[in-house]
Amino acid sequence: MSTNTDEAHRRAEALFKKEQQLREAQQAMAEYQAGMHAMREKTARLRALRLARDAVNPSNPKKPRPAKQKGAA
Repeated sequence: MSTNTDEAHRRAEALFKKEQQLREAQQAMAEYQAGMHAMREKTARLRALRLARDAVNPSNPKKPRPAKQKGAA
């Protein structure tokens, strides 16, 4: 009889652990997605500010960098 209860106890613990890992994974994914959403919003806001700034003050145009030459010999 003890074997059946031990086996049932082990299965219950395994099931509990699996459910707990699933909950933790869902929470981690939600946090990750919230962070990505916040980063995209921040990037969009900063881009809008940069474009507005450049539209008002176009006196500082960006110059293309000269291409690097390979080999000095």
